[in-house]
Amino acid sequence: MAVTTDILKTWRRPGAVFRPRLAQATEPGALAVLMGACFLIFVSQWPALSRQAYLAQIAAEQVGTPPDQVPQLQALIGINLFVLMFMAPLIFYAIAWLSGVVLRAFGRPVAPLGARMALFWALLATAPLMLFQGLIAGFVGPGPALTVVGFLVLLAFLWLWQRLLREAMA
Repeated sequence: MAVTTDILKTWRRPGAVFRPRLAQATEPGALAVLMGACFLIFVSQWPALSRQAYLAQIAAEQVGTPPDQVPQLQALIGINLFVLMFMAPLIFYAIAWLSGVVLRAFGRPVAPLGARMALFWALLATAPLMLFQGLIAGFVGPGPALTVVGFLVLLAFLWLWQRLLREAMA
C-alpha cells in the first residue's frame, strides 16, 4: 500500500494501518520510515529558515554589519540538514529504546522493533502537520498562531505514538 495513503488512514484507524506494517517490519524498513520522517521535518523547516535569513539580512543592512557576517540561507539549511538527517535519527533511536525500557519497567513489554516502529511511524504520520507548522513559522512568524499550531502538532504526535505503542504491545 502507498505510504501517503497509509499516513492518511493512520489518523482514522491507527491500529488497522500499523498492525500489518508492524508484522512486515524489518530494521531497514524502520530506518527508511525514520529517514522519510526526518526528511519531511527537514523540508518543513525551510520557510522558517528563509524568513530568518531574510530578517537577519534586513537587520544587518540597517546596522551596517558586513555581509559576510550575516547568516546565509544555504548555511542555515546545511546546518539543519546535518542535524535532522544525521543527528536526529540517533536521538530518535535512543528515545525508542528508552520508551521500551520504561514500558518493560512498568510490566508492559514491547519488542524493540515494535517500539522503534511505533515512534518512527508516529513521526512520519505527523510530518504533514509539521509541514503546515513550518508554513505558519515562515509566513506568520513567531506568535500565538505558531504556538497553538506547535502545541496541537505535539499533542497529535503524542496521541498517535501512544496508540501505536499500545498496538505494538498487543
